[in-house]
Amino acid sequence: QVQLVESGGGLVQPGGSLTLSCVFLGSGFNSYYVNWYRRAPGKQRELVAVAGRGGGTNYGDSAEGRFTISRDNLKNTVDLQMNSLKSEDTAVYYCNAAPYDRRLREYWGQGTQVTVSS
Repeated sequence: QVQLVESGGGLVQPGGSLTLSCVFLGSGFNSYYVNWYRRAPGKQRELVAVAGRGGGTNYGDSAEGRFTISRDNLKNTVDLQMNSLKSEDTAVYYCNAAPYDRRLREYWGQGTQVTVSS
């Protein structure tokens, strides 16, 4: 059984930084690519960043140039470093593990709140 545990959310001022962490508990980490999503109040879920098992990354438009996703295949963790935060980055951020083999299921973390406010 796989469990994703997120941490690192909180309150930060505009222009500040936060690092979110996602720990993959269970076996088969390298069978998944890991995504960070977010959902802001009243808005649809948005893909923030993706980290593949080989080190490849991809970013949503809102994250490009400000956020950095990093994956550690030894520690089974995926971090999201967020810089130059804006009020519009306020959302619940979710870690998602999606399988390369579509016969496997995907997993979600419980979410961590990020609030950007002065």
